[in-house]
Amino acid sequence: MSTSFLEAVGLACERDWRLLFEKLDFQLRPGDMLQVAGPNGSGKTSLLRLLAGLMQPTAGEVLLNGLRLGEQRGELARNLLWIGHAAGIKGLLTADENLAWLCALNRPASREAIWAALAAVGLKGFEDVPCHTLSAGQQRRVALARLYLEAPPLWILDEPFTALDKHGVAQLEAHLADHCERGGMVVFTTHHNLGQRPAGYRELDLGQRAA
Repeated sequence: MSTSFLEAVGLACERDWRLLFEKLDFQLRPGDMLQVAGPNGSGKTSLLRLLAGLMQPTAGEVLLNGLRLGEQRGELARNLLWIGHAAGIKGLLTADENLAWLCALNRPASREAIWAALAAVGLKGFEDVPCHTLSAGQQRRVALARLYLEAPPLWILDEPFTALDKHGVAQLEAHLADHCERGGMVVFTTHHNLGQRPAGYRELDLGQRAA
């Protein structure tokens, strides 16, 4: 069995003085796809933020390669791609400029690579268009174009299918499954029923783990 890359040990999360979940344990290994499910307010986004190092747990800890996440911020940044529920796109910047800025934080990308990524998500011809003029679906595609650049192994995605049309959904499903089949890892939330699931797919239902 392959070594655990990311591990949750006894995780508990409290928000607004309400315990969302506790005693949560799981491991993430190369090839795994973990869908975090549960009703609204069950802590799905909070769990993703804990795994991405954006929040601190109420109890328990997250381990990266067997070591505490807090001791490996740099290592996590090099190995993680986070896309939140909001597209995270600056409206005054073009699609090209947004991706160049986002990539510069950890993995700088050439203009050729960025334009190829935009073409891969159906935005060929929109590279120099200010993002505030794009539809919600097109802005989501700009954010998701990061998945088509040189990407780290772990993707944490909060509602990545939001605002995508039927073709965009199918394309993203296939891309996520392919990433896992090649040894990558995906943790995500969605209300969408997946049509394509890699061999390493499993679901974690926080509705059944409520505190």
